Amino acid sequence: MSESVPNESFFERISGAEAESISSPAPSRLKSRIYSALVRQQAQSGPLLSITETKAKRRQLCVFENLVEISPVGEKAKSLNFCRVCHARILAEAVENAPIYWQHCPYVGFQRR
Repeated sequence: MSESVPNESFFERISGAEAESISSPAPSRLKSRIYSALVRQQAQSGPLLSITETKAKRRQLCVFENLVEISPVGEKAKSLNFCRVCHARILAEAVENAPIYWQHCPYVGFQRR
């Protein structure tokens, strides 16, 4: 490899690829791991939007986020990455088509159903 990062022409080629050339969707475990990495990276760059602010913007919360939202803790505590400690994340990253069904959980959306 002459370059450690693909150049612009590489991205132009893959963005111009036909949708039919993709034979199957990405595995749900991979989608879950990518999502976890993106949220982890976002949390490292600064505080996440608090649960209260998220709900005020009419975004849906999972059952655990709803519990945090009504709990008597400060806004700083409500800005943590709760998915990081959730069993749904662990299961979704480890098991293909994981048996999780929480409403509004991002990891549920990655499962093939």
